Amino acid sequence: MSAYRFSVVIEKDKDGYFAFCPELQGCYTQGNTYEEVLENIKDAIHLHVEDRLENGEEIPQSESISLTSMEVAV
Repeated sequence: MSAYRFSVVIEKDKDGYFAFCPELQGCYTQGNTYEEVLENIKDAIHLHVEDRLENGEEIPQSESISLTSMEVAV
């Protein structure tokens, strides 16, 4: 069994939480609580990686992730 490290972005809005993994296109989920969305994204990543491995696909790994917030005037 191999271990992989992925970035996870979690956003909160009025409906709950949304999480996605930037390295794995299409790997995202939602939850009502922070704890729920963390568990959901962990499951989603596990299934996504498992599927890629079964299909002989490469598992993308990022060397570095930078997250920032910026204000844009329009």
